[in-house]
Amino acid sequence: MVVGEGENNGPPPRDLFIAIGLDQKTVENTLANNKVTSNLTAVIKEAGVTNGCSKAVGNLLYRVATEYPSSAASAHRPTLLEYVVSSKIKKATQLDGAFSFLVKVGAASFDLKEFEEACGVGVDVSVEEIESTVNAVLDGNMNAILEQWHSINVGKLCGEVRKLQPWADAKIVKDMIDDKLRQLLGEKTESDDKKHLKKKKEKPAKPEDKSKPPVDSALPTEAEINPFLIFPQPEENYKVHTEIIYSDGRPKLSTRNTMDLLKAHLEKTGGKVLTRFPPEPNGYLHIGHAKAMFIDFGLARERNGSCYLRFDDTNPEAEKREYIDHIQEIVQWLGWKPFKVTYTSDYFQELYDLAVKLIEKDLAYVDHQLPEEIKEYREKKLNSPWRDRPVSESLKLFEDMRRGLIDEGKATLRLKQDMQSDNKNMYDLIAYRIKFTPHPHAGDKWCIYPSYDYAHCIVDSLENITHSLCTLEFEIRRTSYYWLLAALELYQPYVWEYSRLNISNTVMSKRKLSRLVMEKWVDGWDDPRLMTLAGLRRRGVSSTAINNFIRGLGITRSDNSLISLERLEYYIREELHETAPRAMVVLHPLKVVITNLDKASCIELEAKMRPDKDDTSSYKVPFTNVIYIERSDFRIKDSKDYYGLAPGKSVLLRYAFPIKCTNVIYEKDTENIIEIHAEYDPERKAKPKGVLHWVAQPFSGVEPLKVEVRLFEKLFLSQNPAELEDWLSDLNPYSKEVIQNACGVSVLGNAVTGDKFQFERLGYFAVDPDSTSEKLVFNRIVTLKDSYSKQGKK
Repeated sequence: MVVGEGENNGPPPRDLFIAIGLDQKTVENTLANNKVTSNLTAVIKEAGVTNGCSKAVGNLLYRVATEYPSSAASAHRPTLLEYVVSSKIKKATQLDGAFSFLVKVGAASFDLKEFEEACGVGVDVSVEEIESTVNAVLDGNMNAILEQWHSINVGKLCGEVRKLQPWADAKIVKDMIDDKLRQLLGEKTESDDKKHLKKKKEKPAKPEDKSKPPVDSALPTEAEINPFLIFPQPEENYKVHTEIIYSDGRPKLSTRNTMDLLKAHLEKTGGKVLTRFPPEPNGYLHIGHAKAMFIDFGLARERNGSCYLRFDDTNPEAEKREYIDHIQEIVQWLGWKPFKVTYTSDYFQELYDLAVKLIEKDLAYVDHQLPEEIKEYREKKLNSPWRDRPVSESLKLFEDMRRGLIDEGKATLRLKQDMQSDNKNMYDLIAYRIKFTPHPHAGDKWCIYPSYDYAHCIVDSLENITHSLCTLEFEIRRTSYYWLLAALELYQPYVWEYSRLNISNTVMSKRKLSRLVMEKWVDGWDDPRLMTLAGLRRRGVSSTAINNFIRGLGITRSDNSLISLERLEYYIREELHETAPRAMVVLHPLKVVITNLDKASCIELEAKMRPDKDDTSSYKVPFTNVIYIERSDFRIKDSKDYYGLAPGKSVLLRYAFPIKCTNVIYEKDTENIIEIHAEYDPERKAKPKGVLHWVAQPFSGVEPLKVEVRLFEKLFLSQNPAELEDWLSDLNPYSKEVIQNACGVSVLGNAVTGDKFQFERLGYFAVDPDSTSEKLVFNRIVTLKDSYSKQGKK
């Protein structure tokens, strides 16, 4: 139950949250979510800190409330909170270790010593120890650093330090590596890039020899350079794929390709790698599909092979032409070119013929159980009453199904596998069901449709796929995949599963994404707050940044860990820092009248588009007697740590002059400031610390360029909303802010859809398709601050 502010149950939630040091924005966002409010209130009371605690402890308690499964709270949360409040656990890395340990043990009891070891209790890593480890890592990577200064992977270096010192302060590690790289190489300039390119160009080309290890161990390993080395060659596909143990004592089945099958396969393919990217056209693709594309298309490209784009279109009720068209377009946008575009429905006749063959072999039967009965029988591991019906009867009934003589839901074709198996995917899977629904690709020719479990492996074989690659949740299907191909005596591709991509503060399932779109919680499949590829593109994220992010994650079979959204933003920001020109925009304009500049005067100044680089490109900005600054850059009361404008105080206008506030004009009978007066210093004698961005009226009485700016935040408040029962209640009510009348410099008037800029001090922005000739609309792609690498680039 949420504790309300008027109840006699201790301090109200707002006071509790402020007492533990949460910032105002976090407090407001938390109060907007009943579930998070309830969880955090309970954690604070359970921890015994209703009278307050340090901000460091409070932030850890907030993470416990939002990230530690509530199902485990009754078992081990009191112990965890005791360690947090006593500062035995005082770092985010330690808390992560505690989460992993406690989730693993579940409700079972555990040894406190093992727990403390798992989360580094009592381990204090000194700055000297960190420096020693950093030096060792840099020394070990020195050749690579000197060779690749233009693209040093600082995250990789931090990761190596983390392996050696898992409890070291991550910020200290990152800052120390940055400082040492700067000391070693100086600030990077364009000339560094040119020198590097020249050096690379002069290197003689050498044939690749993967049989030899790298000469210098400090260089990146081949696996780091080429993540596809883990996959075997097509000619190696004669080994046992999996062993199937039957519950009834039948001899185990060791599935593998015979040499005859493999030889025939290699003759058809010429020994080339063939992969496939097989999306179901039932929605728009998300960033998880970008990882699948990187692996499927990437392996084919690396081995000089080919990759199919195959639409897994076995469910006509959920599939649309709109989705098919989108998928083809977005695959090309990401930089991939399919060898062929195919559809599972292209093979409906072959699939039907093979189903008949299975019935003839007494390995499939027509079943009349209803869906709920099939579910009940599976739970009890019971055979269907129709499992042993005569082959001839099943053949006739299956033909009746095909001809539309049996009502929808009254019959299915099921595989005769092993209902008592330890693997539930051997529980007589459904191969065909009746659906009187026209198909978006095949039309109305069929009224029976194959299931994914039946069609997927067979089409892989029919297309001579060498490597069938999928995410880990399909690992349980491997047994039935090979059982079916073995039963049909078909060629068996090599199957390999990789970890699925999950990103924090969003949902990735198509079902949830579809609900967000259909119920209008968001503004369509391409809403910039979504992790759909269409949404990311509209936000202004490039395909290059997405692919670099995916490559940085690697290809692993690790568990489905949650990747921080900030990690993706790091790659986006890195690219935009190198490519986006700068401009000035004021989001919430406050009028400033320059009293010592004539109304008719206009001083033309130059603003640099790339002030951090050896780049002479610039744009013209007028300096007139009316300019606009951010309302937040002015306050009545000055302070030492404030660098904005205040009465009697001076600031420097970017690319222009110092100005000093001389007067403040209020709206009549209110405290609302409508304009301020200032004097400018034409000689630039004043040297104020604060530097503000600004926009001027181009001419007296003419307003500057008006633009609409859309600011986006995380769509969900919790890191993993998919785990919440009421996940829609976790939507961030402040995930989108629309600013209708921002002011921009005139050079932006030439921008077109897709153009990207760095708005100084505000972030990176892209022109949205909603823009018109009358008004430009900009989406914020990312802020300037990089919370992933802890280093903002301005």
